[in-house]
Amino acid sequence: MACRSIERAEEAKADIEKSCQGFTGTGKIVVAKCDLASLTSVREFAQTVLDTEAQINILVNNAGIMMCPKGETEDGFELQFGTNHLGHFLLTVLLLPRIRNSKPARIVTVSSTAHKRGAINFDDLNYKKRQYNSMEAYSQSKLANVMFTRELANKLKEYNIEDINAYCLHPGVIRTELGRHLNETMFKGARPLIGFVFGPFMKSPELGAQTSIYCAVDEKCANETGLYYSDCEVVTPSSKALNNAMCKKLWDASMELVGLQDYNPFTAADPGVKAQN
Repeated sequence: MACRSIERAEEAKADIEKSCQGFTGTGKIVVAKCDLASLTSVREFAQTVLDTEAQINILVNNAGIMMCPKGETEDGFELQFGTNHLGHFLLTVLLLPRIRNSKPARIVTVSSTAHKRGAINFDDLNYKKRQYNSMEAYSQSKLANVMFTRELANKLKEYNIEDINAYCLHPGVIRTELGRHLNETMFKGARPLIGFVFGPFMKSPELGAQTSIYCAVDEKCANETGLYYSDCEVVTPSSKALNNAMCKKLWDASMELVGLQDYNPFTAADPGVKAQN
């Protein structure tokens, strides 16, 4: 479990372990610090995994922030684009040599239906020039998730790497803390009002996890890659997400932004495991 808050992660770990009492073969939960708004933190976490885990069969890029006030990551990226896209992008790229040696493997990235309202502004990815709009920035970051998944699948095919599949998905509107910034970026009282209006239609966290679980382990989609899912079914993303040239452009721009423009994760050697747990 890669988490920003170790304290909250340990609480979740204890809760999971308690609910699994009496079951066998449940494995071991390991908590590690990872703040996606810091490329240094992402690199440190990735190195910890590479040093301790012989295999990575499933990677779920699940973290995210939504419609927060204007801000920047530790590295100067717009906070939503930097956290939701670049943090996950860097983590995946750094772990890819190990994932290549762990086949079969799946890489699952949680996006949102909000990506359909998004556009990638290559001239101002980080809102240095244009006026900040929290919904627009969120939609851009979620579109980036879908485009990243498509280009990852394209590159795996280009390098003739089989048995590694990439998936992205809309989990649904879920009752979580994701909307905690709405009172600041929409209007005072927005969050309780939205909760009152849409509450009956929101999913529980358990139901909201189902499409992620489906993409991560279900045999029905074992031979699918580069696709977008909702309610455990393939659906069509926005036309922008299907533009291969733009997906490649975003990949190249992302590699440069995270400082890996001269690195190829599809051919790089796996550094090997330094110590087993």
